Amino acid sequence: MGFGDLKSDSGLKVLNDFLRDKSYIDGFQPSQADTVVFSSLSSAPDMKFAHARRWYNHINSYGSEKASFPGTKKTIGDYGPGGAANGVAADDNDDDDFDLFGDDDEEEAEEAAKLKEQRLAEYAAKKAKKAPLIAKSSILLDVKPWDDETDMKALEDAVRSVSTDGLHWGASKLVPIAFGIKKLQICCTVEDDKVGTDFLEESITAFEDFVQSVDIAAFNKI
Repeated sequence: MGFGDLKSDSGLKVLNDFLRDKSYIDGFQPSQADTVVFSSLSSAPDMKFAHARRWYNHINSYGSEKASFPGTKKTIGDYGPGGAANGVAADDNDDDDFDLFGDDDEEEAEEAAKLKEQRLAEYAAKKAKKAPLIAKSSILLDVKPWDDETDMKALEDAVRSVSTDGLHWGASKLVPIAFGIKKLQICCTVEDDKVGTDFLEESITAFEDFVQSVDIAAFNKI
């Protein structure tokens, strides 16, 4: 019988029902059986075929690794309900005392559920590793006041009031320059795609009652 036409809703329904309690087409690990059936689909099944779609996305996550799956490729008709790879010889049905599945059904279902959880966890971990890195920089600024009468506490408060997404202020200190004048040296961390040095300089020099100039003392990629 097999799955039938997997490009039609009727075939996808058979596949979906087949995978309702299975993680793979044949056995408890990915094999060439999964590769053959996967190749017969043109794209991920519709959401209404939830079990088939879950299986498709899982096999698709292996990428080029699918070629190294164990097992021997057979024709698509050998898989699925009544397929040669999954079928049972008719003569076996004559023995009423022999239960093909017996008490192993529950144990196999638990094993399949555990394997499914493990594969989903591996898939999630693989996707997490592919998350893009956020480029950041550490910047040390020299903020100079007008004279020795400038309120440096108010100056620092003004600088730290500059706020935007991707900007984080760090440690600071006052450094003597000359004639009793001190400059504010303050560190900040920025996300490169969100905050630039021009923004920092323009925002800080806008406090013209306190700030005479701003210089980049150090700039390091993190």
